[in-house]
Parts: sequence; structure tokens; C-alpha cells
Amino acid sequence: MNDFTRVLKHPKAVLLGLLNQLIFLPIIGFTLLYFIPSSPEIAVGIVLLSACPGGPTSNLLSLLAKADTALSVTLTAITSIATIFTIPFIVNFGLVHFAGEGEHVQLDILNTIGQMFAIVILPMALGMFIKSKKPQFAFKMDRPIRLISVILLALIILGIVLKEKENIVDYFAQAGILALLLNGCTMILGFLTAKALKLRENQAVTISLESGIQNGTMALAISGTLLGNVAFGIAPAVYSLLMYITGGVVVLLALKNKKPV
Repeated sequence: MNDFTRVLKHPKAVLLGLLNQLIFLPIIGFTLLYFIPSSPEIAVGIVLLSACPGGPTSNLLSLLAKADTALSVTLTAITSIATIFTIPFIVNFGLVHFAGEGEHVQLDILNTIGQMFAIVILPMALGMFIKSKKPQFAFKMDRPIRLISVILLALIILGIVLKEKENIVDYFAQAGILALLLNGCTMILGFLTAKALKLRENQAVTISLESGIQNGTMALAISGTLLGNVAFGIAPAVYSLLMYITGGVVVLLALKNKKPV
């Protein structure tokens, strides 16, 4: 609790993290798409990733890197709420500019906000309630829920591969380059901006991870349900695999450079 109080009392790191995730991330995503040709399906997938918040993976990686976990959780919580309102606008903008389907496939703003609220806020509130009332039960269920999440993600990716098997090699080649660049550029920018503002090393690592590790599962859910096109989920699927590799590299570098307190 003291860690969270400290984060809120000194909000510079939080504000910088939000700037990187809510402003710089979409700008980098759109910039990459303007300069690197890709299919409409891959382009929309990258837009989806650029619009999504950080996920629980960034919190876990921050913990493993011995970074500022309280800052990581704070940023994930705030962006999860903020992106409920920003995702419909960013995705619709991407559909118009990259998919050429703006008049045919668009997210209904109010309906999407309502569905995103149900997907994000209600589970978050339920989790917090259970953790406050039954902390031991919440602790016991943490590992099984993570395992179920990984299995579901694997099944979704397998479904996409089978559905798009005719184009999958080309799609994965396009998506891999863009996903890796999006992930790498945002993590590097997050770290550099944190160092430029003279934040602590552990805060810089956290902002780097929060800026580059996005909620690919949410992007997959939006592509398959709200947009009704699993091909839009190819880039998020590739990204969801790559981010563990790049995130692991950041963790190893952070631990290697860790200075004794």
C-alpha cells in the first residue's frame, strides 16, 4: 500500500507512462503503417494493438525485472479504464484509413464503450472485491486463472491459423515485422523519455514495459467479436508471442544492470 501511495504522491512517472501509452503508442503505430506497406487485415490489427491498454503480462514482467511494480499496476489500471473510451475512435480511424471499409465496418461508439465496460471494468471490480473479501481464495485461484488464460490464447491463435491457413505465411511475415517494430520502438521510447525526465532506473524499466507490452488478448477479442473478422487478430496473435521474447530481454537487461540499493 505504501508503494501505491508513493506513486500517487509523485505522479510524474504516472503521467509520463500515460503519455507514452495513450498518445505516443498510437502515433508510432500509425506512423509504421504509413511507411511499411501491409494488407488491410494486418494494418487494422496493428491499429488495435496501438489502441489497447497494457495487460497483466507487463505487471508480471515488471515484478520479474524488480522494477516499480506499483507503478506498473497503476498504469495498467488507469489505461484499462481510459482506453474503453479511446479504442472506438482510434479503431474507426484505422478502419477508414487502412482497411478501406470505414462505411461498412465501424464500431458503434456507445455500444462499444458499453461492451468494453463489461469486458474490462466488471471483471476488474469483481477481482478486487474477491481479493478484499477472500484474499486466500484469490491467491489460490491466481495460478489456475493464468493457466486458463494461456490456454484460451493458444486456442484463439490456433483458430486464426486454421481459418486463414491459405494466407497465413504471408500474413505472419507482414505482422511479425510490424509487431516487432511496434513493440521495440515503444519500449525504447518509454525508457528514453523516462531517463530524459530523470526518473529512477526501476521506473524507467516499468514505463518501457508498460509502453511496449500491450493487451494482445483484448485486441484478439475485439477483432473476433466487435469487428467480426478473425483476420484482424493475426497481428495481435503474432504480437502476443513476440512480446514474451522482447519482454524477457528487457527483464534480463534490467537484472543485469541492477545496482545495489
